[in-house]
Amino acid sequence: MREAMLYDKLDQGRVACRLCAHGCRIKPGGRGICQVRVNQDGVLQTLVWGKPIAGNPDPIEKKPLFHFLPGTRSYSIATVGCNFQCAFCQNWDISQFPRQAGREVIPGGGPGGELVPPGQIVAAARAQACASISYTYTEPTIYFEYAYDCMRLAVEEGLKNVFVSNGYQSADCVAACQGLLHAANIDLKAFRDGFYRQECKARLQPVLETLVAMRAAGIWLEVTTLLIPGKNDDPEELKDLAEFLVRELSPDTPWHVSAYTPRYKYEQSGPPPTPVKSLEKAVEIGRKAGLRFVYAGNVPGHNSESTACPSCGRIVVGRRGFRVTGLDLNNGACPSCNMPIPGVWA
Repeated sequence: MREAMLYDKLDQGRVACRLCAHGCRIKPGGRGICQVRVNQDGVLQTLVWGKPIAGNPDPIEKKPLFHFLPGTRSYSIATVGCNFQCAFCQNWDISQFPRQAGREVIPGGGPGGELVPPGQIVAAARAQACASISYTYTEPTIYFEYAYDCMRLAVEEGLKNVFVSNGYQSADCVAACQGLLHAANIDLKAFRDGFYRQECKARLQPVLETLVAMRAAGIWLEVTTLLIPGKNDDPEELKDLAEFLVRELSPDTPWHVSAYTPRYKYEQSGPPPTPVKSLEKAVEIGRKAGLRFVYAGNVPGHNSESTACPSCGRIVVGRRGFRVTGLDLNNGACPSCNMPIPGVWA
């Protein structure tokens, strides 16, 4: 175990965690909502430092990030645990692992269960020719101490850092990321608080605040919404969401509207998979709201996968699935009309 960051000691041995928007107050011996932070005799400890459950080189497009170092690979790590409890979680087997009955031991680490220090993560990223490290698969906020130590070393070694996150960070957590975190894809799961409360056991407003704070901190932002039939695909809701992105972030914020497949609690009795026509309707809504870059996700070969210049329509980044098929930019601008294409291209 390692002592946690961002917490306060209270009376009677209690602690107040300041890492995410839940703001857990934890009694001695208790755990936070994430289930991987424990109050041990008045000291908040993280149970997952140095215990990655996964480590893989992925295309950066898989995060998905379409305007950040296209065509490069990102070394992707995670630990078990999450501060959300999404009924439709696509990676529930690791995100919800600590909540399963009788699972007191937190898995992860090296092949023999040994700790994997940040230097080993960075070395693996460099050995596999990755341009960045992504903290992904589960929720990076809940293993923030580990991610933070990896991020600091990665920057020293010339690598970029990426969060794929539910956006439930506290303002203190976002501040701690400044200068270390270069890009994030935030899941904006819906634009109704009721959805967050019922389906995720969380709230909408903190996610919106994180998006605004990350943009102010200079972190490149892309947003993903997993479109679930009958749950978050109402056209008015999607219009409100897209207008928020335009108004509070930027018309240049890439929005990925991704197809859902039933998983976890939805696998037996949840909504059916997302029809392509629903994705196309959402793409149309986003563009009408003023977003310049809207992509349909999880439908390889769809005509919205590639990045087109908003001015002249020329394809400047061609894609199929997670593969870049063509990169046609002139110092970050369209070679036909010289319009700058927002992003991090090198």
